[in-house]
Amino acid sequence: MNRRITRREMLHRAAGAAAVTAGLDAPLAFPGVQEAAAPPLNRNSAPSDLKITDMRACTVAANYDYPIIRIDTNQGVYGLGEVRDAGVKGIALILKAHILGKNPLEIEPVLANVRQFAGQGRMGGGYSAVDMALHDIAGKVYGVPAWRLLGHKRRDRIRIYCDTTGHKDPKVYGERMLKRKKMGFTFFKMDLYTSLVADRPGAVHQNGAATEKGLAYLCEYIQAVRDAIGWDTPLAADHFGRLSVNDCIRYARAFEPYQLAWAEDFISYKDWRGYKTISDATTTPILTGEDAFGLEEGFQSLLDNHAVDIIHPDPETSGALIETKRIADYADMHGIPTALHFAGSPVGCMASVHLAATLRNFIVMENHAVDMPWWGDLVTGPSKPIIQDGYIPVPDTPGLGVELNEAVVKEHLRYPGYFEPTPMFDDFIVSGFRMVGPWPHYDEDGNYVNKITY
Repeated sequence: MNRRITRREMLHRAAGAAAVTAGLDAPLAFPGVQEAAAPPLNRNSAPSDLKITDMRACTVAANYDYPIIRIDTNQGVYGLGEVRDAGVKGIALILKAHILGKNPLEIEPVLANVRQFAGQGRMGGGYSAVDMALHDIAGKVYGVPAWRLLGHKRRDRIRIYCDTTGHKDPKVYGERMLKRKKMGFTFFKMDLYTSLVADRPGAVHQNGAATEKGLAYLCEYIQAVRDAIGWDTPLAADHFGRLSVNDCIRYARAFEPYQLAWAEDFISYKDWRGYKTISDATTTPILTGEDAFGLEEGFQSLLDNHAVDIIHPDPETSGALIETKRIADYADMHGIPTALHFAGSPVGCMASVHLAATLRNFIVMENHAVDMPWWGDLVTGPSKPIIQDGYIPVPDTPGLGVELNEAVVKEHLRYPGYFEPTPMFDDFIVSGFRMVGPWPHYDEDGNYVNKITY
């Protein structure tokens, strides 16, 4: 027999139903589950009406100059990006006309509109700078860090490897590496220029490669560094000069006893067949990629053919966040890990940190500013020092999590002018097929129409 529902029970049930149908006024509570706080929205922004209104740039003078761009919007929100180190700001500014009036939150359509103008090496820097700035804007508008726009954060800090200036004396080279280790770094790279042994009789072949005698001398440098930092510390090598595939194999085999983390950029990344020949002939891991843009354009052949053991994109060339994640994910499908090349300012550095946080196959990222005490002072936002015991913490602040320290940047400008207006780039400088407007011609009635007057 059904029990009659009391008036109190009926009112209680009705109130619960009303809370649900009213939608979100009475959130459901689950025992033992803590409600997540919503990210702080930028309530001064109307995302659907956001438009790009300007792009400006400045260049910081450094070991490798840092061209930094700023993309402005009609709602006061702006984003920072960086062209590849030792590049020029014009590589980004020529894209300005193609993005004006676009909604910066539509990141992929905006990038698709300028991808045709991206190229290999420093020519990929403009596209990459725009990608960074768009992610900075989107993160600020939605109140989330840039890594959140890419997906899941897989690590809370990013391991950094530092390059180290060489020296003719192997012992001094080792001491310099040990100094880096005492700074807290746990991963190192050394340069093995042939010039280190060029003054030794019989050390260099007429084609510029080290002879067997020269290779023995180069290995003395590796031995000295190993003696200084130990054998349990990862050590990579770079800058071998222009070598043939056969010479690369000689070098790589000579390095095998020293258990290098990798040998870098033996030949051009474009020669995947050469890389395949080298990597198949040695146990020394082979790495390349810092000058390659795009998955299809730069990396796919290397990966499809398992031509290298590790890829090494530079986000300021390879396409910044979205494209470099595509590249790394594709490499991961092939069982190939990703290290990141980087030699720019804290702006591009933190963009790369956001990227690295999301990559499943990430191992380490480069930094070239260890000897520049003012490098971290170029920005505010990240915890200082930016590199802490050989790692960079991944920020949770909106966007890239950095703002320029205007006073410090102005102290180090390569050229006068801090984000000066760029009206000369408002019109199209580079373009694909483009119908600009009416043209003078005779119509079907024989009338001369559309005469251009100034």
